[in-house]
Amino acid sequence: QVQLVESGGGLVQAGGSLRLSCAAPGRTFVNYAMGWFRQTPGKEREFVASISWRGDSTRYVDSVKGRFTISRDNAKNTVYLQMNALKPEDTAVYYCNAPMVATIPGGYWGRGTQVTVSS
Repeated sequence: QVQLVESGGGLVQAGGSLRLSCAAPGRTFVNYAMGWFRQTPGKEREFVASISWRGDSTRYVDSVKGRFTISRDNAKNTVYLQMNALKPEDTAVYYCNAPMVATIPGGYWGRGTQVTVSS
């Protein structure tokens, strides 16, 4: 079964940085856009960022623009989310998704990685 495996979450103070990774062992999404979503208890999962298969086009939710950067390494079948200037409101479980169309998620999700930002 296809799996997307996230890593890199953790506890960080406000203003700090984390780098999330999403690997796709056993399957390549080289020809597809991929992205990140996040979810907090009691809320719907929200779009955070996506990147085209070539890596030349990216999208972000307004609340993370200028602070988060999505990138990918197709040779490693991995997508990254560099998160800087983290805020307590960024606290959530972050999920990787593929294949995406614009901000619309596809059928493959990872199990998520917890990001907690303390004030």
